[in-house]
Amino acid sequence: MTQTERDIIIRCQQGDKQAFRWIVKMHQQMVFSLALKMLCDEEEAKDMVQDTFIRVWQSIRDYDPQRTFTTWLYTIASRLCLDRLKRKKRILSVQEDELVLKNYASDTDSQRILENSEWISIVRLMADKLSAKQKLVFTLCQLEGLSSEEVQEITGFDARQVKSNLYAARQTIRKRLIELGYE
Repeated sequence: MTQTERDIIIRCQQGDKQAFRWIVKMHQQMVFSLALKMLCDEEEAKDMVQDTFIRVWQSIRDYDPQRTFTTWLYTIASRLCLDRLKRKKRILSVQEDELVLKNYASDTDSQRILENSEWISIVRLMADKLSAKQKLVFTLCQLEGLSSEEVQEITGFDARQVKSNLYAARQTIRKRLIELGYE
């Protein structure tokens, strides 16, 4: 964190709304990206960005400058997303999703060779079916590219929990892809 960022955070802790606007501007895309990957719904992700920054404003005085600000922000955003997932217990049309994927997998023409963005969409769809904890760890590690240590700090999980949830998520996704004809 640069000295400028530290100064802005200190100003936020003192109630400076202009400094807070700068924080929102600098970090809203990161929060939106995480929320979209976790919630798989653009409108919910936008709502989650607002909820996250409301929570940040309410608790900025509690921020410990010894921690990385983005890690603290990820912690708030990921916990709010996890709470929303637990509360909502999404009921998706699994049969429709699987039918689309099976049709896509059985397509034998030249389009069978998937582009990276299509694979990412499929993996995200599969990740949406994971338990909330597995989805959180998978999203942070695989889709956001965070290290295991960062994920531990954000989630409060120990190293074993991060490793086991990530392993279980990968195994579940791998198994479902094979069942749907992807190899």
